[in-house]
Amino acid sequence: MNFTGPGIGAGIAMGFAALGTGLGIGILAGKALEGIARQPEASSMIRTTMIMAIVFVEAIALYSFVISILLWLKLQA
Repeated sequence: MNFTGPGIGAGIAMGFAALGTGLGIGILAGKALEGIARQPEASSMIRTTMIMAIVFVEAIALYSFVISILLWLKLQA
């Protein structure tokens, strides 16, 4: 039998996850820099919050990576 569905699904899932993560981090960093430019005295708080938000956004990409690996392994079994 030909089971290409999980393989294609894994590729599409990783593609969308990478796209969403890239856009999310780009927007996040841009807004953080804008906030630092407007209020330089709050830069340490803004930077800390930005790093925490980037960690959460990257976690979503890692979850989708794990799911795509599971789909790919399902293809192998």
